[in-house]
Amino acid sequence: MISIRVKARPPPPPALSLRGLRAAPSQVFGNVRLTPLLRDEVRDDLRLASRTYEDPFTIVDLGERRAYLTTYAPHALVVGWTDDGSPVGSFGTTLAGGADGKRLTGQIPGVKLLDRMAKREEGNRLRLLPQHLAFEGFLSLHFKAPEIAWTEYSREAISHGLSPRSEITVGGRGVPALEDALRVFEIHEGQCGVLLFIGDALASAFIVSHPDDYRDLHRTLLEDSFAIDLIQAAQWSGPSPVLTTPIDPARVASLDDLRQQLARVRRDLATFHADHAGTLIGRPVSTDVVYKAGPFQLQRFLTELDPAQENHIGELILSRDQTVQYARTYRLSGAQTRRAYLLKQLAAHGWNLESTAASLRTTRDELIVRLHRAGFGYLLAEHVLKAAQKRTR
Repeated sequence: MISIRVKARPPPPPALSLRGLRAAPSQVFGNVRLTPLLRDEVRDDLRLASRTYEDPFTIVDLGERRAYLTTYAPHALVVGWTDDGSPVGSFGTTLAGGADGKRLTGQIPGVKLLDRMAKREEGNRLRLLPQHLAFEGFLSLHFKAPEIAWTEYSREAISHGLSPRSEITVGGRGVPALEDALRVFEIHEGQCGVLLFIGDALASAFIVSHPDDYRDLHRTLLEDSFAIDLIQAAQWSGPSPVLTTPIDPARVASLDDLRQQLARVRRDLATFHADHAGTLIGRPVSTDVVYKAGPFQLQRFLTELDPAQENHIGELILSRDQTVQYARTYRLSGAQTRRAYLLKQLAAHGWNLESTAASLRTTRDELIVRLHRAGFGYLLAEHVLKAAQKRTR
């Protein structure tokens, strides 16, 4: 008798979805394109508000002797929810931040110290730092030291891993035309989010649960972070084209025909914009549950770090039916993706340089030089790095 065992395939990774949202035709100002996202069914049991900070420079104590330092965090989001589906009551549009964290004086004036990226507050409230929650997860990827003390690595790398690990971004006010676009663009009835394209590259997605919250938080896009290469490309690119779909006059004989043609144009444009966001929407993502808030889950996510594609990080709040109630994303630069990809390959091969180089179809010396160029030269022993550089000249 022959016995055959079939190994079950692992479930596919989740993908970011616009379920429950529909795109409206985009609006263009210079090389900034905003595609509104509308909800037909709005729930009142999850609300978001902004908490502004007088001190935008922030240190977050992550615990386990780890800290996250940002040079720019001018506001936090406060999430309020109910467990039974009833409306969230008395939720302000802008919440004061005096009691949230403490101000550091003396040697570090103007710096606020916060406890954790996402912190439960009194009642059903959660304070989180938008985008920075995702950045903290990204920067901590493969952060620990190699488990095996390979002789190629420096003492600091063996003892402390990638500490410190940093990335540089640009604030939204550095994006050409973004401030003007946010000021003049129409906010639609029922709008709960937006897809932001810069030079027709998807820069970010911002989604909230309620249209009133979106109106209050619309301009916080100016306080988001963006990749340097995206800003540089935008400064040299021309205006984005205004996309139109012609109406066929031969099919218009009445006002009803005109309405039908106009509805078709809007559907076609919305489908195009949603498809144009395929570098993020529908992509497989790895997720990490950060907090469970009643019927909702706060997660951060990361696309698969393919150097040949655009890659994104972000944070989400999902309801039980997996509908996105909140999202804020960040498009990684090419250099950020390459650095994370190298760390991913090293970790997958136990930080063995020979094995990692073979998987990347390169030599050990070329991998060492590549690590140095990516900003990870401090992980390597000085004599190993110099020898590799000499042999690859």
